[in-house]
This record gives sequence, structure tokens and C-alpha cells, in this order.
Amino acid sequence: MSAQGLVKTGVPPQPLWLLYIKIAIIVLSLVTLGLGAWAVDMWGGYYWYGGSYSGTGGMVIFTSILSFIVYGVAIGLELAAPHFFFRIAAFIGYVLHIIFWLSAWAWSASAAAWSGGNYAAATGGSAGIGALIWVLSIVHLVFFVRACMADPNGNTASQAELGQVPKPVGQQQYPAQQAYPVQQPYATQ
Repeated sequence: MSAQGLVKTGVPPQPLWLLYIKIAIIVLSLVTLGLGAWAVDMWGGYYWYGGSYSGTGGMVIFTSILSFIVYGVAIGLELAAPHFFFRIAAFIGYVLHIIFWLSAWAWSASAAAWSGGNYAAATGGSAGIGALIWVLSIVHLVFFVRACMADPNGNTASQAELGQVPKPVGQQQYPAQQAYPVQQPYATQ
């Protein structure tokens, strides 16, 4: 196995259940988006919406939107335009997504521990679901990297329009063209 598969283009061959994990990440991110908005509302009311401190709810909202961008674009490219799927860009996006979710759910859990009431419920829910999203993202990243390493040449089957379809080795597809006699130049006057 070679890590060279990470710098190729095209979607690596992956099991179908990874698509379901990506969809679950997006759906759970939608839930945490709502919980993050509820936490911002519980934290400070209308004053905090003016661009001041939004606390853990703001971090959860940001990370949820990051999930929509990273996984939404990845699913869209995988299904609609696989020849535009750059594996290294997806890898970087997935790693950043994992780092931000770790920060978001850890901060939410910390905030839920010292607070009470609805704010603790909102941040605690964000922490729990965020931790689940974080674990699902790590599982997805591991299997994505394994699929890339198993396909070091890139998936060129879907790139026929770019002329990158591999030709069978050792077989001649067309018979060799016979040589024609050289035509004599025309006489000049």
C-alpha cells in the first residue's frame, strides 16, 4: 500500500455504508446546529447576537456549518462530478472537520458541567451528539485513507473523457497499419 493514492483525483472505491455515515454526519450536524442556536439563545438573548461573545453555541454552529460544507461538497462531487474529486483536498477537509468537532464537543461538555438549566441541556446535547459526529468522522477518515491507499493509481474508470482510460498491457488493440510507398515529388517546370 502506498500513500500516493491520496494525491490522485477521482473517488476511491469505497463501500456503500460510508455514504450512509456521511449522510448521518450531515443529519446529526443539523441537530447540533439547532442545539447550538438554542445555547446561544439561552446564553445571552438578543445582546449576544450583535457580534459579541456567543460561547460554545457559536462554536457548535460554526462546526455544524463546516460539516455541511465539507461533507456536502464531498457527496456532491462523488455523485455528480467524480473527476473533480481531489483526494488530498478531501483528506485535509476531513482532518480539519475532526479537529473542529473535537474542540466543539469538548468545550460544550465543559460548559455543560459548570452551568445549569436549559443552557446545560443545550450544551450537553451538543456535546453528546458532537462526540458521536466526531467518532463517525474518524471512522470515515480511516476507511477513506484505506481506500485511497488501496487505489494508488487513482480511479480512472470514470475519467474516459479525459483520455485517461488505461490500456491493456501486452495487447495491441488495433492491427498495425501497413506502410505505404513514398510518393515521388511532382516534376517542376
